[in-house]
Amino acid sequence: MTKIAFMGAGSTIFAKNVLGDVMLTPSLRDSEIALYDIDQNRLIESEVILKNINKNCNSNRAKIVAYSDRKEALRGAKYVVNAIQVGGYEPCTVTDFEIPKKYGLRQTIGDTLGIGGIFRALRTMPVMLDFAKDMEEVCPNAWFLNYTNPMAILTGAMLRGTSIKTVGLCHSVQVCADYLLKGLGMETEDIQWKIAGINHMAWLLEITRKGEDLYPEIKKRALQRETPHGDMVRYEIMKQFGYYVTESSEHNAEYMPYFIKDKYPELIERFNIPLDEYPRRCVAQINGWKQLGKDLVNNKNIEHKRTSEYASYIMEAMETDVPYKIGGNVLNNGLITNLPKDAVVEVPCLVDRSGVTPCHIGDLPPQLAALNRTNINTQLLTLEAAMTGKKEYIYHAAMLDPHTSSELSIDDIIALCDDLIEAHGNWLPKFV
Repeated sequence: MTKIAFMGAGSTIFAKNVLGDVMLTPSLRDSEIALYDIDQNRLIESEVILKNINKNCNSNRAKIVAYSDRKEALRGAKYVVNAIQVGGYEPCTVTDFEIPKKYGLRQTIGDTLGIGGIFRALRTMPVMLDFAKDMEEVCPNAWFLNYTNPMAILTGAMLRGTSIKTVGLCHSVQVCADYLLKGLGMETEDIQWKIAGINHMAWLLEITRKGEDLYPEIKKRALQRETPHGDMVRYEIMKQFGYYVTESSEHNAEYMPYFIKDKYPELIERFNIPLDEYPRRCVAQINGWKQLGKDLVNNKNIEHKRTSEYASYIMEAMETDVPYKIGGNVLNNGLITNLPKDAVVEVPCLVDRSGVTPCHIGDLPPQLAALNRTNINTQLLTLEAAMTGKKEYIYHAAMLDPHTSSELSIDDIIALCDDLIEAHGNWLPKFV
C-alpha cells in the first residue's frame, strides 16, 4: 500500500482536490493517506470530507488517517505533499502588509517576492527544514511535492539544505496558454506551448497551432482588448518585453519596479492593479468557509472530479512508469544557461518511475533572463539569511527587491526590516 502524507491538510479545499484526485487514479486508489495539520478542527473537517469522497467515489479503498504526531504521519511515506501556511492570515499576513504601509510601500499579494515574500520565506523555511529532518529519519526516499509559497525560495531550501528529493509545483503553468487565448477570444484546441523561467515569472516562449506561431495574433488582439480587465499588467509586460508571463497581473505588478509607484498613483487605475488583494482574499475565504465548511462536512454524498493539479499525475507516472510532462521547480543544474546555477528554475520535466527529469532549455531571450535575475537576487539572499542566521542578508534581499528598492531609501528599507523582525517575534528564528 503506497503511503501519501499531506502536510497542511487543514487547507481543506486544496487537500480535497489533490487527495480526491489520488482516489480517482487507478494506480493510487488503494493508498494509505496520512493527514497532518496543527489546526485540529480543520484537520478533522478535512478527514470527514475525504472519507466521504473515498466512500462515494472509491468504494472505501483508500485508508485515511488523521495524525496529531507529525513524524508518525510521515513514517513510511512514499510521497509527501506540502501545503502549509506558517503564521496564517493573523498575525503574520496582516503584519506583512500593514507595517510596510507605514513606510508607503504597498503590495498586492506579498507571498512570493517583495518584503512580504521575504518574511513569509523566513518564517516558513525552519518548519520545512524540520519536516525534512523527520523525513530523513522515517521516509528518506520519499518525494516531497511542495506547493507552498514562496515557491523558489522554499524549494531551494529543501534542495540545498536537505537530502530529500523535492520538486516545486505551481498552478500557473498548466493553465497559462488556455487562459491567455480564452481572454482574447481565441480557440484553445490543438495548441502546443513551451514555458520556462522561474516560478510566477516563467515565460510562454512558444505557442503554436499546427505549426503556426500564434504570438502575432495574440499581440494584435491584446492591444485591441477593451479595458479595464484583469490581465493588463501581463499584456504590458508582453508588449514591452515580447513574451507573456505565466502568473497573474496582480502578482507580477509587484515583481517589477514599474507598476506600483507612490510617485505615479495613476498607474494603479491605468493597469487595474488590486492593492491589498491577498488580505482581501484571506478575509473572504475565512468568512466564506464558515458556511462552505459546514456544507462540505455535512454533505455525505460529496463527489469529486479529477483536477489539473500535478500531484496525482506525478505519483501516477512514478507508480506506473507511464511518462508525464509537468512544469516543475528544480535546481538550475545547467538547465537555463543564462540564469545562476544555484537558482530554482521552472522548466518542463519528464516524470516516470526514475523520478523527475528536468529538460534542458539553454538561453532564455536576454531581456527575460534579466528580469528573472532581478527576482533571483532576492530569492538567493533570503535563502542566505535563513542558512546563516545573519540579519544583514535580510537587508540585502530587501535592498535588491525590485519593488521595495524602487520605492524606499536604504535607511527606510533597513528600518522596515527591523520593524518586521520585531513584529514577527517568535514566528522567526533569531537573526544576528
